[in-house]
Amino acid sequence: MGSSFRRFRRVGRGGDGQTPDPSVATARPNADAAEHPGAAEQAQGAQGAEGADRAQGSQGAEGAHEETGPQGTAGPDEAAIAAEELSALAAEMERQLPGQTPEARERWYRRRGAERATALVGSVAGLLGRGSLAAAKGAGEGGRLLADRLVQSAPRIPVRDLATLRAHHPDAAGPEDLADRLVAGACRASAAVGASVGAVAMLPVPPAMAVEIASETLAVAAVEVKLIAELHQVYGQPAGGSAAQRGTAYVAAWANRRGIDPSALLGPAGIAAVAIGAEVRQKLRKRLARSTLRRLPSLTPLLVGAGLGAAVNRRDTRRLADQVRSDLRRREPIDPDYWSAVPAPVLPPEKGAPSH
Repeated sequence: MGSSFRRFRRVGRGGDGQTPDPSVATARPNADAAEHPGAAEQAQGAQGAEGADRAQGSQGAEGAHEETGPQGTAGPDEAAIAAEELSALAAEMERQLPGQTPEARERWYRRRGAERATALVGSVAGLLGRGSLAAAKGAGEGGRLLADRLVQSAPRIPVRDLATLRAHHPDAAGPEDLADRLVAGACRASAAVGASVGAVAMLPVPPAMAVEIASETLAVAAVEVKLIAELHQVYGQPAGGSAAQRGTAYVAAWANRRGIDPSALLGPAGIAAVAIGAEVRQKLRKRLARSTLRRLPSLTPLLVGAGLGAAVNRRDTRRLADQVRSDLRRREPIDPDYWSAVPAPVLPPEKGAPSH
């Protein structure tokens, strides 16, 4: 289908069609920390964060190994790999790197984000399968195919609960501080996805270009749905119901650019009403079709597209986060004491302080 698409698939599947070796993924943060003084104490925490993300994602992905995509286009293994890679990308982009200059931190995020994002987009291309080309043919058909795939993949998107989020960010001062960190990480992640597609498109091959844009659109949507779901956790308004019901409710929130309908938070009946709404599905198709068109500049050659793709994705994710947070702030948490009800995370000892 084209050299750039084959590169996506090789990176996303470990180069030989097999699941990437977890030991390699966990060893890299240590190597990176050694290259960048001041980040060494973060490496071990990042490994734990990635492992916790995967565990949380597996809880939220009920039935992930029991379903296959339409017309056999995506297997359960590819869905699980994509969920793990999304979790790893989020963990990397949320890492705190104290003791480094802003320029050094930005270089680290760009380099690590490019590696993780390329793997994620490669797996998403596998999820789309033969539907990738059709997904980019036109606004109507492409929007329908991408919407169907996003709804089907939503239960597998790894969402951390409040306790896990606070454990990953133990020094967060409160809900707003924690939300700021999640938004910053999601913006870096979506920018990394856009940059990775733009870099691969240096020598565009027309059939592969369609696959790359469709895969980028779906990958960024998954990053943003994950962000919306975790912002609901941070503001004390998590959705209930099964994994499929929660996933569909968060996808509906993504389409509407606001928090979940408050009535859907009251029980599974409300969630089910969101899941079957034809109006929501129509909005979702239009959003994805527009997103596909906005990402066409990322195919500009000579690496210009990498910068354009990163800028467009970062801006769109930031705007979405601002809209959702503004809506959630106006609402009362389900439990007024939700933040204090979660055990306070234990901060790691300061450098040079005795460990107890």
